[in-house]
Amino acid sequence: MEAVIEAHGLTRSFDTLTAVDRLDLTVYRGEIFGLVGPDGAGKTTTLRLLCGLMDPSAGEARVAGRSVAREPEAVKDRIGYMAQRFGLYGDLTVDENMEFYADLFGISRTQRRELTPGLLRMARLEPFRKRQAAKLSGGMKQKLALVCTLLHRPEILFLDEPTNGVDPVSRRELWAILYQLVKDGVTVFVTTAYLDEAERCTRVGLLHKGRLIRCDSPDTLRHGMPEACYEVRTEDQLSARAWLEKCGGVLSVQPFGSSLHVLADAARARPEDWAGALGEASIKRVVPSLEDVFIALLRQADVQAQAARN
Repeated sequence: MEAVIEAHGLTRSFDTLTAVDRLDLTVYRGEIFGLVGPDGAGKTTTLRLLCGLMDPSAGEARVAGRSVAREPEAVKDRIGYMAQRFGLYGDLTVDENMEFYADLFGISRTQRRELTPGLLRMARLEPFRKRQAAKLSGGMKQKLALVCTLLHRPEILFLDEPTNGVDPVSRRELWAILYQLVKDGVTVFVTTAYLDEAERCTRVGLLHKGRLIRCDSPDTLRHGMPEACYEVRTEDQLSARAWLEKCGGVLSVQPFGSSLHVLADAARARPEDWAGALGEASIKRVVPSLEDVFIALLRQADVQAQAARN
């Protein structure tokens, strides 16, 4: 597999805060790679470092075969970057925004005529070409921002939480566009706080306090967790959660839809004893969700950090 994004010891510090801490990462051509983490984990800083928009404090990165530090313009020619707040102009129409960004990218009139219809069709924006950007819905604004980012045909697309605050239907449409782009040969690097979206990625990196704590396919992450995961269904979730949290071997108890997901040390937990105390509860072992995995890894990372401090 061809590596198109490589980071080695990539670090960025702000005074006493280390936002990205010795990041080692490889992304391969044709992947949808998801960088997942809570707010403040360092996702946006990582993206800006990889795009050459910020200088690292240490380490290096290569994107599309070029050094981000030594060849920033060559990197920028090969990538598309869509920030959380992409610079659409509200008083310009869909067409006018696209024309503006085509001018910025130096795209010829011939190329525009070839590219524009297909991009508008892919994003389902054809009926709205004359509508001002300020009058578009949140999801439509994001699709327009994505279309503008794609005008110069980037090899690699960097997206910073593109579906944040977008309705569920528009989220599905945006992901359908991303899948189509990958089929067309584009590599996608996306940050997200939505773990259901991370399930859609080829591979996922879990970022916590600037450090990459695990990186693998969603399926491998879910099936490779050493902790046992149990689904508990009961009428009184609140009381059940409080009781389970005090049980030996139980590591965490989290709401999961209409049930509870209990992460436990398989050698110490005794789920066969839970049913008696919880009345009519239904208890079964299940494959953990990516959210379960993330919670377990965050807990483990915090325990290790505390042990190191002591």
